Amino acid sequence: MLHRVNVNKQAMEPPVSQFKSKSGLKRIVSALRYSIDGLRSAWRHEHAFRQEMLLFVIGAVVALALPVSAFQRLVLIGVLLLVLIVELINSALEAVVDRISLERHPLSKNAKDLGSAAVLLTCVLACATWAVVLFNRFY
Repeated sequence: MLHRVNVNKQAMEPPVSQFKSKSGLKRIVSALRYSIDGLRSAWRHEHAFRQEMLLFVIGAVVALALPVSAFQRLVLIGVLLLVLIVELINSALEAVVDRISLERHPLSKNAKDLGSAAVLLTCVLACATWAVVLFNRFY
């Protein structure tokens, strides 16, 4: 004989953050506000982000002034923006690791090193992209 077990539906649903809005325009406005807060935090607390933002601004101005196609401008500016995106993800990863514990641990080091490696590879991609576009334009 099978017995029915009453299971509370709420117990089966995953927990949801109280900070997560659920619908419509309010969600979009909240997401925009959180994104702006994130950019402000990165600007205030992340030296590497400020350096890369400076390079982004200079690079974007140079890209807009170069005698290249619109697509090439987009790519030149896009790879610089990608560096900023990966830096933000790396900073978020570092914040989570530090939130868990400030003690030295091999897994914490590995997580931070992997994030740093992602930023490095993105910078290499940006440099290579700029080199190819500039080389093809001027040589």
